[in-house]
Amino acid sequence: MLLAPGQAMASGAVRAADPTPSQSAAAPTPSPTVYGCLVGEDEYGTKLPCELRVEVLTPICDNEVPKLRYKVVAIGSPNTKVTITWVNPSGPDVVQADLPLEGTVLWPGAVQDASGRGIDWPGWRLENGVWVEGDEFDWVRPSVSVLFQVNPEMTVNVAYPPSSPKCLTNPPQVLVNTPSPSPTTPDTEVLVDNPLPPEVAATGSNVAPLLIGAGILVGGGLIVVLLVNRQRRAGQS
Repeated sequence: MLLAPGQAMASGAVRAADPTPSQSAAAPTPSPTVYGCLVGEDEYGTKLPCELRVEVLTPICDNEVPKLRYKVVAIGSPNTKVTITWVNPSGPDVVQADLPLEGTVLWPGAVQDASGRGIDWPGWRLENGVWVEGDEFDWVRPSVSVLFQVNPEMTVNVAYPPSSPKCLTNPPQVLVNTPSPSPTTPDTEVLVDNPLPPEVAATGSNVAPLLIGAGILVGGGLIVVLLVNRQRRAGQS
């Protein structure tokens, strides 16, 4: 049976719109990346480096607040932000994201007031006005693993900054529950450590009067002895 000219054209249009699999376009291939680095080769055919260097990693105490000063350098990556993850070995991590490649961050669990002064410290809790050890941030002391991610990434171990006379990374008053001495208990330490009278032991300023008195007594005794001997000699003559 012959088809009408219009029908033949419609059929051809349908066949042209349904290409065979050999005519389908290939899917675009994504650009190769390695941990966020740009992959390529130098003029000698050597692959470009892809690494993260931690150039500064210094635990510090600032205004009674424990902090971590850092500086990382991403080689082969165009990224300019770093994510710092404090790795909790037995619970949720603490993540500080979208940070500059150089800066200073608070230690997890540290709290500061509006003036920037420390008012709470990791590993301590306040009970009835007394600081005692133990809270949800025990795992960041005495050291903790810290993951720096710029793509590439690196994990390092960091020690908690110690306290000093100029800056505290622990509460100013630790738990001290030693009982106070009884008012009726005699103070025997003074007698043991200080057998001399308090005035003499403290300054020695009363020693001179005692020596002068002893000298007067000795001198008086000599005078009495001389007078007795003189009287005996006069009686014998």
